[in-house]
Amino acid sequence: MNVFYEEAGIFKIGTILADNTTSLQIEAVHGKRSKIKASAVLFRFDKPPLTEFMGHVQKITDELDPDFLWECCAQDTEFTGDTLAADYFGHSPSPVESAATLLLLQNAPMYFYKKGHGRYKAAPPDALKAALAGQGKKRLQAAQQARYVEQLNQFILPEEFQPRISGLLYKPDKNSLEWKALEVVCAEKKLTAVKLLEKCGAIPSSHDYHFNQFIWEYFPEGTGFGELESQSVDDAPLDLAVADVAAFSIDDASTTEIDDAFSVTPLSLGSFRIGIHIAAPALGITPESTFDKTASSRLSTVYLPGKKITMLPDTVINHFTLAENKLCPVLSLYLDVSDDFTVTATESRLEKINIVANLRNNALEQHFNETALNKGDFTHTFSKELSLLWKFACKMENQRGKTNDSNNDKVDYSFEINADHVTISERRRGSPIDKVVSELMIYVNTEWGRQLTDAGIIGIFRSQANGKVKMGISPAPHQGLGVSQYAWSSSPMRRYVDLINQRQLIAMLRNEAPPYHKDSNSLLIAMRDFETAYGIYGEFQRAMERYWCLRWLLQEKIQTVNAQVIKENLVKLDHIPFVARVPSLPELAPGAYVKLKLSEIDLLERSLHAEFLQKLDA
Repeated sequence: MNVFYEEAGIFKIGTILADNTTSLQIEAVHGKRSKIKASAVLFRFDKPPLTEFMGHVQKITDELDPDFLWECCAQDTEFTGDTLAADYFGHSPSPVESAATLLLLQNAPMYFYKKGHGRYKAAPPDALKAALAGQGKKRLQAAQQARYVEQLNQFILPEEFQPRISGLLYKPDKNSLEWKALEVVCAEKKLTAVKLLEKCGAIPSSHDYHFNQFIWEYFPEGTGFGELESQSVDDAPLDLAVADVAAFSIDDASTTEIDDAFSVTPLSLGSFRIGIHIAAPALGITPESTFDKTASSRLSTVYLPGKKITMLPDTVINHFTLAENKLCPVLSLYLDVSDDFTVTATESRLEKINIVANLRNNALEQHFNETALNKGDFTHTFSKELSLLWKFACKMENQRGKTNDSNNDKVDYSFEINADHVTISERRRGSPIDKVVSELMIYVNTEWGRQLTDAGIIGIFRSQANGKVKMGISPAPHQGLGVSQYAWSSSPMRRYVDLINQRQLIAMLRNEAPPYHKDSNSLLIAMRDFETAYGIYGEFQRAMERYWCLRWLLQEKIQTVNAQVIKENLVKLDHIPFVARVPSLPELAPGAYVKLKLSEIDLLERSLHAEFLQKLDA
């Protein structure tokens, strides 16, 4: 005697070896013996033989139509497989017919709901209709996915992918047909999704791929300012006095957000007055205004080679930038300096000044450089002012204990992009231009931080201890700069923190209640978000500089390059700010120079392969 039984949701057959009433010892077709519960048995049979039984069952099952069976069965009540088989075949079903009916019931869950051991119920008409529609949709999707796979295998981009490229590259929906097709082909071709899409022509520009990834994540609404681009700025108060100074700025050639300018006015007995003048957008951007909300969402200007994403729209920048031949509202710090370059008095003012010149680094450095200063003479319209500022800057650097600052041995790099041609220029940090600008900015940020503290007005301070930089609302020493407190206030058009501090300074000068206090949510949120955003923007800038370094290597067809060991197998390439790992590098001391062979430059991965060739003499 044989049995047809159900075990773990699967129909099975076997020959009875022993019948123990509540359990059976059976032997399967392949000879395996097992013990089953008697309640698992659906029916017993003698023929056809066990070895032929499932073949006969499958043949009948293939002929059964689930649609017709669903129409034959009772719609509102449960039924057994035998009941349905009897109705369908018109007679008491044979074991093969019973098994075939049960097999179809189990394999058609859209039509029949299982309600118990050998018992089923017909699916409601609406539910069946919806299930069949879903099944049809799945068949269409499977066919569509197969077509995608076929095209991608030939490196053809399916037309349907075009509007979804950004999502597939930067934030894929892994349940989408497009992504599933990409996964299949990537596995076959042993490629990443980005590389596969590149081969299909979906990434025409490697630069735009990186840039758009940043925009996708951090500027989802785009980099434009919408209606603000044409909205005018409220005029700064007209009651500001005009200072009797001739101020000039010093910036890169591409700078449009000119935040700072300087003036030097002779006083008696060889002393002089230095004016540090900072653009005052806080006069026209009030807290919670539309311009303020935009600035507080961006928090900083984003810089990268050849481009920048400004914190403020051009209308605001053009209104407040310290442009040449323009009368500008500023927040000024005046320093009375004796002939030995000691500061004898300071004064802060809110005023207007005339900007007589915008000096640009590339042109200025031809005249104002260490060689000219060592000779004691150089020809320039502002030679006297620049010489005094240089000597003052050296004195201030010395007072901060930074005379032998190791930063002076470091090199800064500037990138110029012209029609995809990149020029990378080096300038040793600590050049006269750098020193003058940086020392005056350190002074003004330190002094205004002190003035806010002395006035009992809250500000956002930047401190450093044990090499770790952090921001807070309490003044604390900045060990790296060698100052007792430091409050960013010198770039209010480029950093939101500076704009906040400028508002506090203006309130202090006007004897008004400051807009922020220590429990101001807007100040605390801005400080927290600024630190995060500033880190992200800086990382993006470094990543894009790395990209353009690779472009430069390709552009100049450089195959071998000198590099300096940083540590272990990490090196820095000469003449460009590019750091790479060299797996073949032997054990060398940090600072050692080596010659490398370059290959496999990948602009999408922003990587290259470097191979050690030889050690060089220092």
